[in-house]
Amino acid sequence: MLEIKHLTKRFGEFEAVKDVSISVPDGAFLVLLGPSGCGKTTLLRMLAGLELPSEGQILFDGTIVSDGDRAWSADPAKRNSGLVFQSYALWPHMSVRGNVEWPLKVMKMPTAERTKRIDDVLNLLDIHQLADRYPNEISGGQQQRVAIARTIAPKPSVLLFDEPLSNLDAKLRVEMRTELMRLHRATGATTVYVTHDQIEAMTMASHVAVMNGGRVQQFGAPAELVERPETAFVATFVGTPPNNVIEVKKNGAGYTIGGRHMPVDPPVDDCLAMYRADALRIGSAASQRSLPMELVEVSAIAGRTMVTGLSDALRLTAIVDVPVKARIGDTVEFELPETPQCWFTPSGERIS
Repeated sequence: MLEIKHLTKRFGEFEAVKDVSISVPDGAFLVLLGPSGCGKTTLLRMLAGLELPSEGQILFDGTIVSDGDRAWSADPAKRNSGLVFQSYALWPHMSVRGNVEWPLKVMKMPTAERTKRIDDVLNLLDIHQLADRYPNEISGGQQQRVAIARTIAPKPSVLLFDEPLSNLDAKLRVEMRTELMRLHRATGATTVYVTHDQIEAMTMASHVAVMNGGRVQQFGAPAELVERPETAFVATFVGTPPNNVIEVKKNGAGYTIGGRHMPVDPPVDDCLAMYRADALRIGSAASQRSLPMELVEVSAIAGRTMVTGLSDALRLTAIVDVPVKARIGDTVEFELPETPQCWFTPSGERIS
């Protein structure tokens, strides 16, 4: 349904999106995941027709809707897509019903059909009781539902969401995630969702594109990204808590990890070792594979304890069964397993 071919977007000399290629089937839920400034919103704006690509093509259902090589883009109103903005962007002088009705009027839907469609989407999102209120008379969560109702009313084949839950409190975000997944199943529309929150990505997506520096670092199902990260960036950005990635350096006849000599057998002299949080232990200084670190955080997580230590620029997180007895600021020993889960080159590519 959605195909992106070698898409690039430049603003002057700056490349915000660099040679991105993605293809997802009809009805997929694609999440563009990455930190602020990685290019995910720029990519979404090109999908919506609000930005013209510098190079590459975008196809909806086999039809080209943007072609950067020909400097051509289809009118956003003719793409059969809908965009939900981060700021909701509701008309303040229109009631909830008026906001939802507006795009149907623009497409000249007959009155009777329009009335039925409005009632359908208001009921679907459980905001029918708000139909006669105005945006300033309803809560942020309710405004978000109105924005979504307005977007899905014309039955677009592609739904685009630009960090739609970032303005909501934590509890409401969880509830709205469930509602969006239910809405996706009900509409069957191919969905593209932008977020920097990897929990949202892992719980909602059928496909995830992890972006950094304008490029897609890895594309695949959520489980694939967690089980087999292809770059050090993905390894440290995806997962709760994220993986630990540590420099391994040749030093004389042996190797150092985190600045300490350890018995290790890396595939190349200088590389990066990845250790999952649940593979680390809180040990003793007597161990050959322990690193002394300042205890900076302790928190409960699913019946276990997450322990975080800091030593200069190195930050390690372990998931342990028994709560640590040390206090914040104390020195604790993080013991590494004999073998890391995987290796990366110094530039971050996975070593097979």
